[in-house]
Amino acid sequence: MSGVATIWLDRPDRGNALSAGAVDALSAAVASALADGATHTLLFRGRGRHFCTGFDLSSLEAETDGTLRDRFVALERLLQAVWHAPVRTAAFATGRAWGAGADLFCSCDIRACAPDATLRFPGSAFGIVLGTRRLVELAGWDRARPLVTEGATADAAAALAAGLATDVVEGDAEAWLAARLAPPVASRATLGAIRAATRADRRDEDLASLDRSASVPGLRARIERYRESLRR
Repeated sequence: MSGVATIWLDRPDRGNALSAGAVDALSAAVASALADGATHTLLFRGRGRHFCTGFDLSSLEAETDGTLRDRFVALERLLQAVWHAPVRTAAFATGRAWGAGADLFCSCDIRACAPDATLRFPGSAFGIVLGTRRLVELAGWDRARPLVTEGATADAAAALAAGLATDVVEGDAEAWLAARLAPPVASRATLGAIRAATRADRRDEDLASLDRSASVPGLRARIERYRESLRR
């Protein structure tokens, strides 16, 4: 699709979980797409069954509190780049959009999902404050609270009702995307100006909130306990 930069989460064997390298690659892809003046839309998609199963914990034993903090900071910077992008942003979720994947999904303007998609935000289980303000901006506190503090999972219908998803797509997803992502009426410069005028820039505050939560000693141990709870 002309003008649409499709950025694939491409680790299907890991459920597209976000490793440090994957976040770096996504950040570079976003920067490259935005540097192209012909780009009017960023589209995020996942290879395989899932959009993104979250923060990659497969090498947790080799991590320290410090390396984990650095990974969360890099992830937050990626999410901020998408949230404040001067072009239209879109994500199409299938299967799980959990944790970091749900945060990436919710950072986009058009948030479409297949009927089988589910969203979950487990970060508070290990003490991380990541994306919460953006989530509340989308859905309001009453709808966001069970997701960020109680570990609730939203299916596609619930995500649509809460405003986390903008569309549930049944049938031919490719045809839907081609139609939905036609060039916008407004120019890229106008879109950027609208974004700047309507979306408060709270990047420093959000990064500071994340950094405080990620700097509390024992981050790796908290994540280990969370991972063990999933195995029970």
